[in-house]
Amino acid sequence: MAQASPCINICRMHAGTGWCEGCARTLQEIATWGTLDEPARRRVWEELPQRQKALRALIGPPRPNPLMGVPKAAS
Repeated sequence: MAQASPCINICRMHAGTGWCEGCARTLQEIATWGTLDEPARRRVWEELPQRQKALRALIGPPRPNPLMGVPKAAS
């Protein structure tokens, strides 16, 4: 079964880290997500908790991006 995307519709890149403030992926990971095989997606998923923790320490909880509509619930 394919892994769902970690996107939560808070799509704004943090300049200091290069990670999305919502899902904590890089632009490269976001752009290639649909073409990554399951092991590659799993590796990205495994990195996200640490990245999200670092982002929360820098910027606090994710804030909605008014251009993206209502955020999805975090998985």
